Amino acid sequence: MALYLDIDHRQGDFALTAKLVAQPGVLALFGASGAGKSTLANILAGLIRPTRARIVLGGEVLTDTSTGIHLPPHRRRIGYVFQESRLFPHLSVRQNLGYGRWFSLDRETSNTRFEQVLAMLAIGPLLDRAPKNLSGGEKQRVAIGRALLSNPRLLIMDEPLASLDQVRKDEILPHLERLRDEALVPIVYVSHSVPEVARLATTVAVLGAGQLLAFGPVSDVLQLSDLLPALERGEAGAVIEAVLEGDGAHSSLSSLRSSGNRWQVPRLALPSGARLRLHVRARDVMIAIGKPEGLSALNVLEGRIVSIKREGGDSMDVAVDCTGDRLLARLTRASAERLRLESGQLVYAVVKAVAFDKG
Repeated sequence: MALYLDIDHRQGDFALTAKLVAQPGVLALFGASGAGKSTLANILAGLIRPTRARIVLGGEVLTDTSTGIHLPPHRRRIGYVFQESRLFPHLSVRQNLGYGRWFSLDRETSNTRFEQVLAMLAIGPLLDRAPKNLSGGEKQRVAIGRALLSNPRLLIMDEPLASLDQVRKDEILPHLERLRDEALVPIVYVSHSVPEVARLATTVAVLGAGQLLAFGPVSDVLQLSDLLPALERGEAGAVIEAVLEGDGAHSSLSSLRSSGNRWQVPRLALPSGARLRLHVRARDVMIAIGKPEGLSALNVLEGRIVSIKREGGDSMDVAVDCTGDRLLARLTRASAERLRLESGQLVYAVVKAVAFDKG
């Protein structure tokens, strides 16, 4: 279900301008605090009436200021998950989920859908508990379930992990991946976290001071380190889709196959054929001008330099095409000059196995 956005909005001294067409999948609205991410999400949900906009979801016009069309939130069939779970404290988990089911327009299959959501989010054991007796991650999973049970055409998630510690984030991320892969509901995911975006997004819209700075596939956008917030630039790098082939060269390793390379990673307790997403940070990639030997690093990929760009200060970002896998390496300017690196040069990208995030 394609989403078309063309928005110009003023709110006091803040101006927001964005135009994009997103295909089905997870669209990440990414940027620093104050970039306009939540404002854009709220305009899409119908919670803010924009100054000028045309918004079309799956062929239906939700907002068109030129003709006066502005569907109210309850007619848009958009589920919304906030940073805080916003569960009703006086209702059990079952009753909170029932509130979402009440809004569903698909009553005949609601029971089947209910069981699917329980399994997808692993919240079946929580049904009789009160929200006060849930962890932060459990509350968010229930909030997501409630939104899904309203049978939305689109799900907006506004920084759903921002209030959680790392342990709770690690708990809920696999459920968000399963939601992306199994629920078949387009998602707009608001975040300022590169690891979350790298792990979940299909396409990324980078916002800064109310302007759309970049838009495209996650694998392309996360290599644009100069557009990332300062605190997130260390997370810039490559996003690689791979398939688990089985055991690696050692019993403690697993072997993955991407579009053109085989990777060795710490052993994964997953079946062969499982699809994975790898986030390889630029700061974890080294460059050699000759094939290195005697290294502890397990992944050495041959490739050619695509571009060399000064990132800021004394850092250089070197993009290398390794048989279809495009990696980014962050080097000091002194290292790049010492190696006499240039576009088109044959080099070797060296990556440690521990530098991977499993998606």
